[in-house]
Amino acid sequence: MDRKEARRKAEALVAKMTLDEKAEQLRFDAPANERLGIPAYNWWNEALHGVARGGTATSFPQAIGLAATFDDKLVEKLGDVSATEGRAKYNAVSALGDRDIYHGLTFWSPNINIFRDPRWGRGHETYGEDPYLTSRMGQAYVRGLQGSGETMKVAACAKHFAVHSGPEAIRHSFDAEATPKDLEETYLPAFEDLVKKAGVESVMGAYNRTNGEPCCGSRFLLKETLREKWGFKGHVVSDCWAIRDFHTGHNVTATADESAALALSMGCDLNCGCTFLNIVRAVELGLATEDMVTEAAVRVFTTRYLLGIMGEGSEYDAIPYTAVECPEHMALAEKAALESCVLLKNNGILPLDADKIGTIGVIGPNANSRGALIGNYYGTSSRYITILEGIQEKMEGHGRVLYSEGCHLFKDRIEPLAQADDRLAEARATARASDVVILVLGYDERLEGEEPDDSNPDGTGDKPDLLLPEPQRKLLSAVLNENRPTIVILAGGSAMDVSEADDRADAVFLAWYPGAQGGRAVAKLLFGEVSPSGKLPVTFYRNGALEEIPAFTDYSMKNRTYKYYEGEPLYPFGYGLSYAEFVLSGLKAEPSDSPEKAVKVTVTNKSPFTAEEVVQVYVRDEDDKDAPTNPVLAGFERIGLGGGESRELTLPLDPRAFTVVGEDGIRRPGSGRWTVCAGFGQPGKAAGGLSIEI
Repeated sequence: MDRKEARRKAEALVAKMTLDEKAEQLRFDAPANERLGIPAYNWWNEALHGVARGGTATSFPQAIGLAATFDDKLVEKLGDVSATEGRAKYNAVSALGDRDIYHGLTFWSPNINIFRDPRWGRGHETYGEDPYLTSRMGQAYVRGLQGSGETMKVAACAKHFAVHSGPEAIRHSFDAEATPKDLEETYLPAFEDLVKKAGVESVMGAYNRTNGEPCCGSRFLLKETLREKWGFKGHVVSDCWAIRDFHTGHNVTATADESAALALSMGCDLNCGCTFLNIVRAVELGLATEDMVTEAAVRVFTTRYLLGIMGEGSEYDAIPYTAVECPEHMALAEKAALESCVLLKNNGILPLDADKIGTIGVIGPNANSRGALIGNYYGTSSRYITILEGIQEKMEGHGRVLYSEGCHLFKDRIEPLAQADDRLAEARATARASDVVILVLGYDERLEGEEPDDSNPDGTGDKPDLLLPEPQRKLLSAVLNENRPTIVILAGGSAMDVSEADDRADAVFLAWYPGAQGGRAVAKLLFGEVSPSGKLPVTFYRNGALEEIPAFTDYSMKNRTYKYYEGEPLYPFGYGLSYAEFVLSGLKAEPSDSPEKAVKVTVTNKSPFTAEEVVQVYVRDEDDKDAPTNPVLAGFERIGLGGGESRELTLPLDPRAFTVVGEDGIRRPGSGRWTVCAGFGQPGKAAGGLSIEI
């Protein structure tokens, strides 16, 4: 069913409704309408990295880890898996009469906000700090979720629109002020692409204000940009209880009636929350019109018709419950984990040889932690394999694995401070008894996440700094002082200043939150069954950089992210080591006279074994004063090659890389003199990089 037919059906249905009946359908927990034969429907579902919160589901690496794969083809497959499992669960539970929360086919994913500040607690839900990478990954996930069938497989949602990336603690009252240049250059491109290129069905407004207007009631964002400029035809949903913030936090309205009317009049169609309970009264008071209610109802029912859940059925109704967490899906989750992990340092200790080690000491609060696998917004796995368990599997029949928790993840307020170091001596003893130490540190959702509110009472919020918690810093120093060969593994979803590990450890390995079975993938990488190939989608700053970049509440992009940062990072965006040796040759613009710019380059794997790498292309405008400070990512492709194999790649380049944005926010052609650099990281950061002028 195409959109025109779906809208025609929606219009015919809504025309039969009273004002009260239309208004009640604009709640996230829309009730049944027995008079018109409409079943109840709960719009709230999540699928950030696999179906979330709705019971058992395949668990993929957290979104920031998926970004590190630089593999949009894989991300599209993961979207399709999430849609398949979502349909399987919907088919099964709706047949049993369960139409409650987290069981619907409208998934409020992906999160395509820009991870502009490394302290932001929800940054690991995003695809990183670069608008182009975010756009590519976001489009892929939307295509995978929504499919290309006769009916929409599930409905995706681009969130949080817009200019939203902390601070969490004041999100219900905060005004994010962004210049026209930063809006056009950084904050809006991914949303525009998901609307215009991927056809995302839904857009969720953010909690904060942007330049004075609450995002879920913004004329500039919802009317002038989303609907009029971009031609968005789907529905807009508020973030949860964000419309209530209009009068309780932002103080742009005085009453709930006024808040409901403002959101509705600006084009917010669906309310996650309770403020739209006031819609009928808002109409009676003359604050809104019934035509506004009608249009919102038509939009939301258009989505339901597109999904084929209004009684007409769809080709997805036969997906059985046994599709959930099936072997094929689990294999894709492992593949994603293998591609996502980033090798940050290696003095030659990796890969490990199980036959030669003898005894491995696995130490650290994240070594045997399920929380370190899953991040947030996750489903329930039928089996979890921690990093410790993955290493134990690889060492079975070869040597000993000793284990010590070493310390608590952080200094718990409930726990007496005298006990904070109670495991330190055991950790040192474990290290002394080991031939190699694997020290597993980092975060989990208790240290970086969403601010607590009505829908998230267990949230944690932003990080205060980029340092590991104090107990972990003590553990790191103590273990390194034992002078054993040491590999530091980091679980987490954001930049960490691990300068001591970089200086003193033999290897540093970033696992992100690798999914429920991520420990097995991490072990395969450590022992060389697969070569690491992940790349950083964010800059890893040193903690002192927090004094150099703008304040957390300042949304200026000056000196932020790899595009504008003027300092020296600990690890740069796009960075990641390999066990293999790849080289590039023959970089050229192809074809030179095409309006769609592209480059060709030959990639060679000089190693004797199969491995994967990510070719990255950056563009720098050499003459225009409005160009970003540093070269910008304009193309990338993941490639796998056998030992000694070569292949020529053609990489299309982002047209925006050849434009500049003035202070007025107007995008225009660039200078016409560009340097194009190809490598395995940022220009100057990867051996074997090539550059040409075009």
